[in-house]
Formats: sequence, C-alpha cells, structure tokens
Amino acid sequence: MFFAEKKVFFHTELLKYGIENQIAAKVAEILVSEMLDEFLTNEEIMLAEEVCKQWLKQHQRLSFINKSLSI
Repeated sequence: MFFAEKKVFFHTELLKYGIENQIAAKVAEILVSEMLDEFLTNEEIMLAEEVCKQWLKQHQRLSFINKSLSI
C-alpha cells in the first residue's frame, strides 16, 4: 500500500470504531509515518497509544457481538 492509501485505511478504520474525525486523522498520520518513538513527541505517543487501545476495545466488542449473533 502507498502512503496515501495507508492513511485513508487507518483513518477509516478508526472512524468505523468510533474515534472522532480529527483525532482519527492525526493518529492515522502518526501510524503511517512509521516513525520511531524517539522522533515523536510524548503527546503523539500517548495519543496514538490511547486511540489504538480504544480501537482494539471496540473491535473486540464488535467481534464478540457478531460471534454471539451468529450462533
């Protein structure tokens, strides 16, 4: 995937799982940059970690619901 495609993918995934648009855009940018933590600010690191945790929680929740409904 190219940079722009990756950015759109991450942004869309974050939005799909309830992350606010501006925050999703910022985190998508951080994720696509593939920068080492040493080159990111503490704020960027904390934001990316928190948003990824929120995404994972929602993803697991929806996966559980979908599995429960298909039984």
